[in-house]
Amino acid sequence: MGLPGTGKSYLAERLSKELECAWYNADDMRSAAKDWDFSYDGRNRQAFRMDTIASFEKKHNRTVICDFVCPTEEAQKIFRADYIIWMKTLNKGRYEDTNYMFKTPKWFNKKIEHHMTQIEIESLANEIRKEL
Repeated sequence: MGLPGTGKSYLAERLSKELECAWYNADDMRSAAKDWDFSYDGRNRQAFRMDTIASFEKKHNRTVICDFVCPTEEAQKIFRADYIIWMKTLNKGRYEDTNYMFKTPKWFNKKIEHHMTQIEIESLANEIRKEL
């Protein structure tokens, strides 16, 4: 999770290769659902959508990475992740409404404050394997 432009998709794509798992990107899911509503309710609906996908994968013993902003406290409660990476590489994203709405997560496993090298990503994948 994190503001737009923090490197969520970049990291998710590379981690999914390291972990050999599925990767679900929020924009891809919004496109499939034809739901580009970025209101408070729309963002919570997106959290439910991403949680449903992740829960289905988990039920079938598969690891999955879900890559999305998850800006509100409610959305953060809705999406029940086993491991949360908070991308904090920017203090302000490119969308003012998202900046205004974004709440610092109260719980996360890892906070990333710089764009990671491939070696750092491999190390992070090993950390995640140990946790899961």
